[in-house]
Amino acid sequence: MTDAQHPDDATSDDTTSTSESKLDEIVASRRAKVGQLREAGVEPYPVRFSPSATVAQVRDRYPDLEPGTETGDQVTVAGRVVAKRSMGRLRFLVLREEGADLQLFCPVKALDEPSRELIELLDVGDWIGATGEVLATKTGELSVKPSTLTLLGKGLRPLPSTWYGLSDTEARFRQRELDLVVNADARRVFAIRAKVFRALRAELDEREYVEVETPMLHPVPGGATAKPFVTHHNALDVDLYLRIAPELYLKRLVAGGMRRVYEINRSFRNEGMSTRHNPEFTMLESYEAYADYADVMDLTEALFRRAAQEALGTLELTYQGREVSLARPFRRATLLELTREATGRDELSYDTPVDELQTLCADHDVHTEDAWGPGKLLLELYEALVEHTLWDPTFVIDYPVEVSPLARRHRDDPQVTERFELILVGREHANAFSELTDPDDQRGRFEAQARAKAAGDDEAMAVDESYLRAMELGMPPIGGLGIGVDRLVMLLADVANIRDVILFPTLRPEQQA
Repeated sequence: MTDAQHPDDATSDDTTSTSESKLDEIVASRRAKVGQLREAGVEPYPVRFSPSATVAQVRDRYPDLEPGTETGDQVTVAGRVVAKRSMGRLRFLVLREEGADLQLFCPVKALDEPSRELIELLDVGDWIGATGEVLATKTGELSVKPSTLTLLGKGLRPLPSTWYGLSDTEARFRQRELDLVVNADARRVFAIRAKVFRALRAELDEREYVEVETPMLHPVPGGATAKPFVTHHNALDVDLYLRIAPELYLKRLVAGGMRRVYEINRSFRNEGMSTRHNPEFTMLESYEAYADYADVMDLTEALFRRAAQEALGTLELTYQGREVSLARPFRRATLLELTREATGRDELSYDTPVDELQTLCADHDVHTEDAWGPGKLLLELYEALVEHTLWDPTFVIDYPVEVSPLARRHRDDPQVTERFELILVGREHANAFSELTDPDDQRGRFEAQARAKAAGDDEAMAVDESYLRAMELGMPPIGGLGIGVDRLVMLLADVANIRDVILFPTLRPEQQA
């Protein structure tokens, strides 16, 4: 505990007021201080500053000073003022930099004259630099005793406290900059996210995958069944689509001779929002020549373990109060056998008559449409009855051809594809195939998708002639993988809402909210 107050403990109007009139008064008062500073020759928004150490480095260098110790060591640090307190001729400030706090112990007489004037005009939220001696106060608080203070940025609006200004969850997402100032858990989540990205890249780089970038504006939406965002390019006078997946471009690179490629990409789907879905999201997609979906299962296990180990230091996790282990081999089960288990109907197959499957769906309150075949109906049953129950890592394999337009038919069963989804804690985290490399088969599936689109399916794919042309050049066997990176971060950070792991998630317009 510092000698100064933290923002959670502060009781000043600066941090507790939610009144618009009071806010206007605070802003006006701070603007007046800006004028005073400029009159005194102090620039409230200088160009640069040169700290000699970060706040975290100072804390690491002096972990256990005895109370009352004066080191004689001089440092220059910088950060945001998150607390302040006066005690006679003493001033206490708390600097925060990237989540680490350090007290400034400021006897007024120890400051130079400009700093004495400046300290009286400082507010919680201001950015400052300080140069002085490292010491421990009589209470044992690690501190810097400044001789010089430098204003680095005057804050005009007050910071919220953890108890007042950001009690509205949506306000946390809308004003993430404030959330990061007052919410240590938000900083924890995004530190985990950064480690996950590094771990995924490291694993793939070590396996000699090449990281690439493919277009975000597509002339034909493809790579997944989803409704795209559409825009218009004025110079070319053509409609373009924000990518729903980079898959087709990445496989074209494999056709061109790049053996292993991956992209950590932003993709966009013009669909609803939920705790699991954001219209803009991050995916990892990788493709490897000569591999099949069994090889990709091995890769997926390695990627998830690497991410967990580097982000958390363990493969034994707790998610929403329930344990989940990444240490054991992931279970593998077919979609059909899982659906049979859930319905108690061991005789179910892809040859089961459609009307019988429709009746079974009705018995379980599963929505159906007349145009759906056996594969789609069995998928709907699986998703309604099974998927949410799979807590431990499970590769659900062998999806119907009807719902897998880009996956290769199974080598032993033409009714299904060599496709899997990785289900963890009741939700999909990865989707992968032995890729379809037969251009004639692919054209037939594209055309079936195009017919579905013409019949009103907004999520169905179009025929992509550029991709078919690349396939006709000849493709090797390919194993492909897509991982929902946001969901992986949710798992490792133990959060239930995707908006908690995206710095600036999509929200309703503020006037509607």
